[in-house]
Amino acid sequence: MVKAAVCRQFGAPLQIEEIRLDKPKSGEVLVDVKACAICHSDISCVEGAWGGQLPAVFGHEAAGIVEALGKGVTNVKKGDHVVVTLIRSCGTCHYCAKGSQVLCEAVFPLDKCSPIHGAGGESLRQALRSGAFAEKIVVHHSQMVKVPASMPFPSASLLACGVITGFGAVVNTAHVKRGEFVAVIGCGGVGLNAVQGAAHAGAARIIALDLSPVKLKAAKKFGATHAIDPTSPDAVETIMMLTQGRGVDYVFVTVGAKAAFDGAFQYIRKSGAVIVVGMPPTGIYAQYDPGTVADWNQKVLGSKMGESVVARDIPKLARAYKKGELKLDELVSNTYRLEQINEAMAE
Repeated sequence: MVKAAVCRQFGAPLQIEEIRLDKPKSGEVLVDVKACAICHSDISCVEGAWGGQLPAVFGHEAAGIVEALGKGVTNVKKGDHVVVTLIRSCGTCHYCAKGSQVLCEAVFPLDKCSPIHGAGGESLRQALRSGAFAEKIVVHHSQMVKVPASMPFPSASLLACGVITGFGAVVNTAHVKRGEFVAVIGCGGVGLNAVQGAAHAGAARIIALDLSPVKLKAAKKFGATHAIDPTSPDAVETIMMLTQGRGVDYVFVTVGAKAAFDGAFQYIRKSGAVIVVGMPPTGIYAQYDPGTVADWNQKVLGSKMGESVVARDIPKLARAYKKGELKLDELVSNTYRLEQINEAMAE
């Protein structure tokens, strides 16, 4: 028996309960969770923004130690330090063959039958394919990759979603080139990593937009060249001045707010692109002028999890962290015990 934070009613506090985990079957791995970051997607799920089945265990940005292996697992071994993601992939379906693991079509045994059960035997949903607000988890081997044992677990856990999503949107989806102009709307965890990705790519202008002065200040530390409150009357004028009157090449919308999506097009140039990264609640729709999009050859691109390939991107980012080229420790605002999950979610 291990402990987990269980959601039994949308919008209600999570309950710390004892749970039972199935033993890892073929292709599966048992991981002793040492840290799990909180993503805004977890908060949205707990609030019921996308529906779903309850009771459930949320949490999907985990780092820990491999405790046991099912048959056929070769990418990790017992005792390895690993990052665990929600990206579960078969490697052979139509989308995996094209290198898009985040769109894998396969249905896994873990998708059909949750490995998590309540103390009385009831099935608990393994939310976001991880259920990592828990002491231990059972996941498919494709969801994890080994990282150096010297990496602090809290910092490593951020690689599971927030970092690969923001960084990947820049380097994998947009393929930002040196000298291009970039704007990032929303400077939370994902947004700050989009800023880092743009700096890594060599963008000439990295314009951070957020309502929070604290987040704008943080964005400057992570590589933003300029910081702007989008509600400022001269926000658009300032961006045009900074981009030779044309607008930016790419706008990354990293929050799930309708106003952010609606406003993104006013910042991009002809042939520019809006990269949709943040996910709003079900039923929220953005508005744009299709005539202008067509006439100006503009684009809208979705970016799920930064179109990341777990085995390729996370080791690369871990190496960048070890070289001092990627900020992770600075993203950890606080740490909490599992029993403090509701306090952590509130912060």
